[in-house]
Amino acid sequence: MTPRDLFGAALRGLSANKLRSLLTVLGVSIGVGAVIVLVAVGNGSGKAVQTRLEAMGTNLLTVSTTGGGGGFARGQAGPSSQQYALTLDDVSALSDRRLAPDVASVAPVMTSSGTATNGDTSYTINQVIGTTPAYLPATNTPVGTGQSFTQEDVDGAERVIVLGQTTATELFGRAQAAIGQTVKLGAVDFVVRGVLASKDSTGFNDPNATAIVPISTLRATQAGYGALSQIVVQASDKDRVDLAQAEVTQLLTARHQVPATTTSPFRITNSAQILQTSQDTAATFTALLATVAAISLVVGGIGVTNIMLVTVTERTREIGIRKALGARRRTILGQFLIEATLLSLIGGAVGVGAALIVTQFQLAGVTPVLVPSSIALALGVSAAVGLFFGSMPAHRAAGLRPIDALRHE
Repeated sequence: MTPRDLFGAALRGLSANKLRSLLTVLGVSIGVGAVIVLVAVGNGSGKAVQTRLEAMGTNLLTVSTTGGGGGFARGQAGPSSQQYALTLDDVSALSDRRLAPDVASVAPVMTSSGTATNGDTSYTINQVIGTTPAYLPATNTPVGTGQSFTQEDVDGAERVIVLGQTTATELFGRAQAAIGQTVKLGAVDFVVRGVLASKDSTGFNDPNATAIVPISTLRATQAGYGALSQIVVQASDKDRVDLAQAEVTQLLTARHQVPATTTSPFRITNSAQILQTSQDTAATFTALLATVAAISLVVGGIGVTNIMLVTVTERTREIGIRKALGARRRTILGQFLIEATLLSLIGGAVGVGAALIVTQFQLAGVTPVLVPSSIALALGVSAAVGLFFGSMPAHRAAGLRPIDALRHE
């Protein structure tokens, strides 16, 4: 028989039992679709985190202390924590280009929380940030509506505030309506200067549920005059981040007289390192999801084996007649292999189509990002599944003796 004849015979064999073929196609399509969708979800999750980190800038350093001096909880401060606590004097030293030539800008950060009210409307802000104007460009946090506060506001401890999108919407209904209005934070009235541009959320915490005020105002009205939570440092260039980090470490170690024999009490987080770590984690997560989804492909392959075994059993007499009429072993083998491969390929095509539809929607809060190679790989694997799992039934059919096949009831 020619390849065309074999193909036609395989199609007739599949159409002889449409329901069985449909169920087999469905099993394979679920496996293929699951692989593509889960890889897309993993890739989308990684892309979202990567975009968020890149938006913050790859030349950003965040300095905090491990000595216990970076928080506001009472009773935590001891001799060592006071010695290693971050202060505004540290900010001034890091801003000196003679001492840290690779540092472009420095912003102190203090954090607090509180309930903001506008008339009868109240909203709990989990993160109220006290800082200077340099914080916004350093962390790539632009103002969407209105304007930011100025250094003069910081020097005068003016009671002005910049709200996040969620905070402004919760208090005023619309972000634009907040500009120039007065909100009460705790027992203190603040005038809204601006509303931050919206940020994409990549986790459970809403980055738009925030508020930013001059650090001098926060210390005077909310957080007190304790140590800084952290210091945000922007390197002069992304290629000089390591040099800036070394300068910050050396300067803080000298200022706080950290003994050479002790572990540094300062934690300096490099945004480029975080980005690389997040990319590695996302790749591992995607591979894990793909592995889990691949199990369903194996299950679909087992289904192909079972269906083809049943088909061989039902068509034993047909095989015997064909062999008695001179059909060769390779002809029988080829027909059943083609049938198994066709089932898997059709199932793969259906799975790809379903995956393309499903990935148009958000899944578990993540926007899937299709990986083209996963589609080709899933189709290739589905064909391999058909060949591999269909080989045993095909060899069984090809190995039947005509006399035994004709006797089969």
